[in-house]
Amino acid sequence: MKIGIGIPNSIPGTEGRLLVEWARRADALGFSSLSTIGRVAYPSFEELTTLAAAAGATEHIGLLTGILLEPTREPVLLAKSAASLDQLSGGRFTLGVGAGARPDDFEVSGKNFHNRGKRMDADLELMHRAWRGEPIAGSTRPVCPRPVNGDRVPVLMGGTSQAAIVRTVRWAVGWMSGGGGPDFAAPAYERIRSAWREAGREGSPWLVALQYFVLGDDPEAGHRYLADYYGELSERIWPGVAKDPEALQAVIRRFEEIGADELILSPIIASLEQAEMLARAVL
Repeated sequence: MKIGIGIPNSIPGTEGRLLVEWARRADALGFSSLSTIGRVAYPSFEELTTLAAAAGATEHIGLLTGILLEPTREPVLLAKSAASLDQLSGGRFTLGVGAGARPDDFEVSGKNFHNRGKRMDADLELMHRAWRGEPIAGSTRPVCPRPVNGDRVPVLMGGTSQAAIVRTVRWAVGWMSGGGGPDFAAPAYERIRSAWREAGREGSPWLVALQYFVLGDDPEAGHRYLADYYGELSERIWPGVAKDPEALQAVIRRFEEIGADELILSPIIASLEQAEMLARAVL
């Protein structure tokens, strides 16, 4: 199982230069991927902008949006941005997308919350046409640079609804579990594997998970961030946060047992020391 690291783009007060240095440090330390967290109605750094800066500061590490709220975006511009980042990074970028669950993200985007799933299905069709170089209505020419592999930008799906599973099988290279821990991810992975087989997809889905961590003597700053970001839901998440090297090793073993292909360990404190301590604990 590969071990990636989150970038603290959603932690309020984080300076932009720290994110660039975080990316550079994560690449040098040997983490497999660098993953953002996505909201709109929150003072976070925009994910594709963050990863574009990270692409220029790194050479090897994978880049992942985990998870971008696709129905809050205009699909042709999203396809163009994703294809651009794919090229700029030399094919290291994976577009993780989900439908979203919080109405405020859609209200501030001027998008309808209630038909987001239907719009997402249409958007994914349109984006893949754009990546293939097919003309889009209103243009007689391709609208995107061609992706590195010439066919599409790799898509990773988030969300636990049946519709999300259908989208995974149709459009994605795999599926990503949120911060619910291995016991939450295990049954979802089985649903994805089963749907993958039933659809006749070749190979196996790429199964990814996010796991929050905080290391050091003062984890309360991280607790406050989770409370601000998740509200009441944070009290369900906080007990599962890995708070020492032993807990990290235990959660890694559990994700390996359920068949995760990559685990993204995401910080809840924006300090370079967190990345350094994590590398010493798990790499």
